[in-house]
Formats: sequence, structure tokens, C-alpha cells
Amino acid sequence: MSLHNKFQSAAIAICLIGSIASPELRAQSNTFITLGTNGGPQGEVDRAQPANALLLDDAIYLVDAGDGAAGQLAKAGIRLTEVDGLFLSHLLFDHTGGVLAVLGQRAQLNGRETFRVYGPPGTRTFIDGLRIGMQPGLDTRPGRPWPLNVEVVELVNGDALELNGVAVAVAENTHFKLVEAQDGRPRPVSLSYRFDLPDRSIVYTGDTGPSENLVELSEGADLLISEIIDAPAMIARVRRQAPDTSEASLAALERHLLAHHLSPRQAGELASAAGVGSVVLTHISPSVREAAHAREIVSEAGQAFDGNVVLARDLDRY
Repeated sequence: MSLHNKFQSAAIAICLIGSIASPELRAQSNTFITLGTNGGPQGEVDRAQPANALLLDDAIYLVDAGDGAAGQLAKAGIRLTEVDGLFLSHLLFDHTGGVLAVLGQRAQLNGRETFRVYGPPGTRTFIDGLRIGMQPGLDTRPGRPWPLNVEVVELVNGDALELNGVAVAVAENTHFKLVEAQDGRPRPVSLSYRFDLPDRSIVYTGDTGPSENLVELSEGADLLISEIIDAPAMIARVRRQAPDTSEASLAALERHLLAHHLSPRQAGELASAAGVGSVVLTHISPSVREAAHAREIVSEAGQAFDGNVVLARDLDRY
């Protein structure tokens, strides 16, 4: 999908069906693939949970790995052993549910190179727990255990690193704004990432509410990959699926959604404030199945942003 063309009704209709990926597709350098575009926690038949792939000249990185990430990589024509590492924005299950499959299948395929997992504080505990849970399976290989070869790098606000000629900048966002530290445990952290490639810059918000840190991180970026959530539609779905939910619980859910996520309009406001080139909307919750709903989301973001706005599909390439 070209980001230089207007988002027409036909493209909206296609996004409801989903992309058809040829098994012959192979990695193209400096490409961002939206492997999974569904926001959690509920699974959807037409969209995998949040996962992306950043394809560089000589490296491939996952950016979040929700449920189904390994299968989505296969649909995109990317072998697990070609993936060099993983960036986690935060540690909620819809963004991490596919990590076990990625690590386990990679081990069974004899991935020998070190696989680095970058993420917020708590990532090491998360990966160490997976190591323990995986050990019985790793030990079933005749002769010696399957190789895991995983290293963890925990990141915090303001960190910067360089990977394969790409500068990576890190900013803490506001996804856990209302969450307090409990029982001596630190408050959870959610990160956004900026990838400055040789020919352009890409910002991935992860889950976030409105955030000045994120505006600063995104300043002048060519492409903004922004999460969105349709809070009214989410509340309406809960009312349909769980009619016994109390009004107090619904009010608490609404507060969470509005504080910890971006509406389509707020994604547009972020893009406008940061002066980005184009916006791709992902983490779509609830899943968009009707063209009218898709047009409404794109229009709402466009009310605050004059540039091009695209509603992502699974396996789209940007």
C-alpha cells in the first residue's frame, strides 16, 4: 500500500478482508510490516494480536510479539531463524503472548545466533520465566538440549542504541498512567521506539495515552505507527457480550481506555503536533469489519492531521 496515495473506499474495503501474502515474499530492506493489528485482549478471526517486523539491510527485528506472531512471520515469508531480536513496548499479554512460540520454534530450528530481547524493566523477569517453563521441552532433544541463545537488554526513558546502522531512541509513554506500584513492586513501564533508518524515520507508539514524551520522540518522523482504540465501540461490545457488567465496572473500563490509549483523533493530534509525514493506525480494537466504521476512524484521525492516514491490515508493508 503506497503512503503517497489517498486512502480510497476500495482500500478501506480491502482492509476488512485482510492481506493475502504470497509464501514467496521475502524481506525487503527498510520495511515495516504490521504482522498483527488487533488490539487485545480478545482474539479476533480476521486480525492477529499486536506484532510487527522491522526489516533492515542485514537484520530483522520483531516489534512486539502478540499471539500468532510466529505464524504471521511465516505468512510474510520470513523464517524465524532470520529474526535477530525483539523489541517489546510493554509486558501486557496481548503484546507478549507470541514470545514463547517465537523462542521455542526458533530453538527447534537450531537458531544459533544470539537473539536479543529489548524491553522495559521487567523484561528480564519475563524471559527468565519463559526459560524455566521451556526447559522440559528444550530437554527433549536427543543428546543435548535445544539451543535458546537469548539475551535481555532492559531499556528506560531516554535510552539510545545503534543496531546495524540504525539509531534507536526510547521514550516512556503514558500507557500505565493510572497504575500504581503495589506490594513493593515498581509501577509498570510502557515504551515507544523511534527507528532512524538510512532513508527515513519510523516511530512505533506501542500502547499509550497522550504523551509529551511521545510528541518529542516523534518530531519530524516520516512514518508514525500509532495505536488506537475506539472506546465507545469497546464499551458497547462489553455491554453486548457481558450484559451483567455493572455501571461502575463500565465506568472504570472507560477511564482506563481514555487514559491509557489514543482515540483516532488523538493519534491525529499526535501526528500533527510532531509534524510527521504519514500515519498508520494499528492496534485496532474492537476489530473493524464494516467499511463505514473504517471510514469513520480514518476521518476522525484526519480531522486533526492534514497528512496521509492509513488503517493498517495484517501483513501490510510500509
